[in-house]
Amino acid sequence: MGVMNQAFPMHIFRAYDIRGKVSVLNPNVITSIAHALAQQYLAAGQTRVAIGYDARLSSPDYAHTIHNVFQSYALDATIIGCCSSPMLYFIAKAFDGNGVMVTASHNPKDDNGVKWIIQDLPPCPEMIQQVGLNAIQYNPKTCIHNRDSHQYHNDYAALYEQALCDDIQLKQPFHVVIDGLHGSAGYIAARILKKSGCTVDELRCSPNGEFPDHAPDPSVDAHLQLLSRTVVEKQADLGIALDGDGDRLVMVDGKGRIIRADQLLCLFAEMCLSDQPNHEFVFDVKCSTLVRNTVRHLGGTPVMIRTGSSFLRTYLSQSNHHAIFGGEYAGHYVFNDQRGGGYDDGLYAALRIMEYLSSIEKNLEQVLSVYPNRFGTEDLYISTHHTLPNELLAWVKSQSQHLNAQISEIDGIRLDFDDGFGIIRASNTGEYFTLRFDADSAERLNEIRHVFVSMLQDQYPLIARDILDAQ
Repeated sequence: MGVMNQAFPMHIFRAYDIRGKVSVLNPNVITSIAHALAQQYLAAGQTRVAIGYDARLSSPDYAHTIHNVFQSYALDATIIGCCSSPMLYFIAKAFDGNGVMVTASHNPKDDNGVKWIIQDLPPCPEMIQQVGLNAIQYNPKTCIHNRDSHQYHNDYAALYEQALCDDIQLKQPFHVVIDGLHGSAGYIAARILKKSGCTVDELRCSPNGEFPDHAPDPSVDAHLQLLSRTVVEKQADLGIALDGDGDRLVMVDGKGRIIRADQLLCLFAEMCLSDQPNHEFVFDVKCSTLVRNTVRHLGGTPVMIRTGSSFLRTYLSQSNHHAIFGGEYAGHYVFNDQRGGGYDDGLYAALRIMEYLSSIEKNLEQVLSVYPNRFGTEDLYISTHHTLPNELLAWVKSQSQHLNAQISEIDGIRLDFDDGFGIIRASNTGEYFTLRFDADSAERLNEIRHVFVSMLQDQYPLIARDILDAQ
């Protein structure tokens, strides 16, 4: 067993998964990772693992590589084929809660990655780093990179489909447009919607690892133009967009308008807390003040945690169901109300909304009218200009002491005002800061942005300038 050279790409081992360019996350590196993952499963006393993969061109081959390495450790590994991450999580329950998913989610086509769960839980950041450190110890001979074809195993898909259809009870049919963005979730999602009695128009539901239009990322408004236009043309009730591996959801209403995550989170709070108040409702640091205020108004306890769907799922699993729901601004939504699988499933979240709408006989526009659209930025990415993140964040904290704002240090520095917030965080993946601003009005949004600019102007003028200019 040799030791890999110093070029081993530790940067692909991120806070909540492994992800990078295929030129970096190559067959040799995948083989090394597979050895380290096998060791982690065995150390946890696990012997059975399900393996799934997304639509990317390299994913079937990577899944087979992991499968072969696992078998060399006498792990009972089974490839369940091309599927969504939620389907993999569901099938993994029959494998003692163990599963590996080869996917780069919403990233461009030249990326790939690995997610995994051990006994139904995603790994903590330290476990991910340990896989990286252990993988360095393996220096496989050059791998022959076969182009394995994508396989679809209908027996596994049927189990997942039946579980969702048994869970969801629609009291009225819906006309739905589903956009799979050429990822691995669309074709099964369309089948489930039809089985639920919906009229379905399909867009880009055939998996295609070339992603001929754009990356399978529904959080980019430009990627939803086809969906919005089709909903209006077909006079559908709503539209559903899923990301590359189906764990994230974005919706458009019957008028083709994109529904923001903050609005959906408020709706989920209404759905979950109306019948079961006095529970925690969990959301990440990028969500708006509107979410916090809505949860309080509905009698729930708002809980803000750091960004990352793995952190969300871990918090929910450890809450003994006191936390009834968890959601992220990025579009990850997890029900923890004795229904659902306890993981982020974009389609399931959409079906729960449709079930709620059918029970109160209202459409999406009507229920969201009480949760007005916010004035906010998307994530703004600002170069560190070689600044040490901890020093800058400490400076922001010291400068914000005199402001009439609630300071949160859960993930970076977030300042909450009565009518909006601003946050600055260090990236987990690159040399940049991530910022987001949100407010009740466009004028107030501009003011909150300028609060951050003024705090940084003297000490960090380049960063202050970039924040001012960022779009």
